[in-house]
Amino acid sequence: MPDYERFDSVFLSLAQQLRGGVPEMLDVIFEFLSRKTDFYSGAGVDQARTLLLEKFDKHGGKAMKEAEEAKKRKEEQEKKLAERRAAQKAKEEEEFRNSAAQVVELTDEEAAAFEREQLAKKKKEAAEEESPSSSEPPVEKKDGEEEESNLMKPNSGNGADLAKYQWTQTLQEVEVRVPINAGFAIKARDVVVKIEKTHVSVGLKNQPPILHGKLPAAIKVENCNWVIENGKAIVLTLEKINDMEWWNRLMDSDPAINTKEVKPENSKLSDLDGETRAMVEKMMYDQRQKEMGLPTSDEKKKHDMLQQFMKQHPEMDFSNAKIG
Repeated sequence: MPDYERFDSVFLSLAQQLRGGVPEMLDVIFEFLSRKTDFYSGAGVDQARTLLLEKFDKHGGKAMKEAEEAKKRKEEQEKKLAERRAAQKAKEEEEFRNSAAQVVELTDEEAAAFEREQLAKKKKEAAEEESPSSSEPPVEKKDGEEEESNLMKPNSGNGADLAKYQWTQTLQEVEVRVPINAGFAIKARDVVVKIEKTHVSVGLKNQPPILHGKLPAAIKVENCNWVIENGKAIVLTLEKINDMEWWNRLMDSDPAINTKEVKPENSKLSDLDGETRAMVEKMMYDQRQKEMGLPTSDEKKKHDMLQQFMKQHPEMDFSNAKIG
């Protein structure tokens, strides 16, 4: 069978130059045949029409068969993905139920005391920042730390709208939309998509990739997928391995967003069952606490347990006790 795919780059280049899409491309091809060949005049118009319909039926049937197979593969992938997500959710809920019994709730008095303690600490730190000692050395910025004023504000999906693509995220997943300006409706055979544990690459065949680079964190490759949206864009869904943090960028080379301004959609929490909602709220609370340099719920629990133990055993020396 002839290797017609070697001409893909020629036709893709032509299609990208024609704003009228496929109709204009066909117009150009038949105009060329009329000027530079005897396609019409050689064996007659009727024979030319018969030849044209023969080729149309040949490749049209093949295209429809491939489209049907691709649709079936997509449906199977989506079904498997839904089953994996359901199994993962059930596992997380079971783990949460097993750990929920160990959570020690604070009384109203203890919670108020803790808040007063943290507020006093923050006020003290703010006062020290406003009037630093002249003998103190300048604070060095840690590797990878960025000035907050230089960070982008997240888009409505807690990601970023960039020149060549857009990305949004939840704690569990990242969705990437890559528009393809090819001049025609793209299909799976026209694109190249590579999804690896820490790298992603997206683009047209025989063309430089539109999206290419290293991710800020690892993903579950087996749970990731991609689809073509209306023949005009490629949409990727990436599942995070660490579902307890917000990404501040998609590619290492992208500008960073300010994750402190990320706003989870609280309206969706109301759709969850009680136990799942409690788990998600705990994750969101711990994320905010970490960003503010405050103890997480688990660290607070350990602190309270130690305080309770100290009250029960006043005869013991806890001066060197630390909470890990």
